[in-house]
Amino acid sequence: MGMVVVISLPFIFFCLLLGFGCYFLGRAKGRKDVRTNAQVYGVPTPPPGSAGTAKFYPSSSPTHSKPDNSTIV
Repeated sequence: MGMVVVISLPFIFFCLLLGFGCYFLGRAKGRKDVRTNAQVYGVPTPPPGSAGTAKFYPSSSPTHSKPDNSTIV
């Protein structure tokens, strides 16, 4: 025996209308969120009160230079 599923035309229109409404309202909300709350990527800040943060996050690495060998020629 087979089973018959009946879907009415108003139900199809309602689903389409609901889908378009959710799409456009969600897009508008997402754009508003981007304007008000910009995402910031980077190194996370240490928690307040933590000691010795300088040894875990050095400000810059030391620079190395080659010796000048132009006088030896």
